[in-house]
Amino acid sequence: MKTSRLIVAGIAGLATLGAFVLSGSKPPAVLPATVVVTQAPPPVTTVEVMTTGVDILMGQVVNEADIKWIGFPKEAVNAGYITRIAGQDVNKDVVGAIARYPFVAGEPLRREKLIQANGSGFLSAILPPGKRAVAITTEPSGASTAGGFILPNDRVDIIRVYRDEAAAKAGAGDAMRSEAVITNVRVLAIGQNIQERNGEKFITSQTATLELDPRQTEIITLAQRGGALTLALRSIQDANRVDGPSAEEPKTGLTLVRFGVSTEVGKK
Repeated sequence: MKTSRLIVAGIAGLATLGAFVLSGSKPPAVLPATVVVTQAPPPVTTVEVMTTGVDILMGQVVNEADIKWIGFPKEAVNAGYITRIAGQDVNKDVVGAIARYPFVAGEPLRREKLIQANGSGFLSAILPPGKRAVAITTEPSGASTAGGFILPNDRVDIIRVYRDEAAAKAGAGDAMRSEAVITNVRVLAIGQNIQERNGEKFITSQTATLELDPRQTEIITLAQRGGALTLALRSIQDANRVDGPSAEEPKTGLTLVRFGVSTEVGKK
């Protein structure tokens, strides 16, 4: 059976070739196989960049174990990154420094986000030149601190509420006034003052530490002696906008409150 099949296949092949010869056509040419040559991509030049191996919180001291070196493509290395330099110990510029801002694990370390405290406290280390940290006491009620939603780095206005002695002497009763003492200042820290009485703990007041310039420091110190202070939280979109009174001078307009009715008046 196999031999007969081969004979038949051979006869069919000869018949096909004869048909091409009689018709004057040439048998189809066999094209050479196409060879695709792929070139290897050029090697990527990398630079070792100092990154964080763990999350680092604001105010945390950077330790040797927190540092991790990762190879970055050379074209992706920012000028502010800390890179490994042969023969130089760049770790000494970072280890022991305080983080001015938080870092996430794997984030490149930048010198402008670190500060050498040189034995000083964290607060004095993060204060910009010419600024002062001033702690003020506000009322313990939630209304005095935006319901507890004010956090460090927020921007606030400081409102002073005080009794109008002149109106009281004129027979207007217990009249109260309010004024914006300083606007758009940064909160450095905020917390609660807790005291213990007869074995029970209770909140006596709220303490907010503000970043002020010397003139604002004088204004706030005087304002604390003349009335209760309240913090008004500003929108993050208004952080760089100066509206109403400037951050250096107190507001000239006042709000007079008599029997629950507010009236805008000018400052005498």
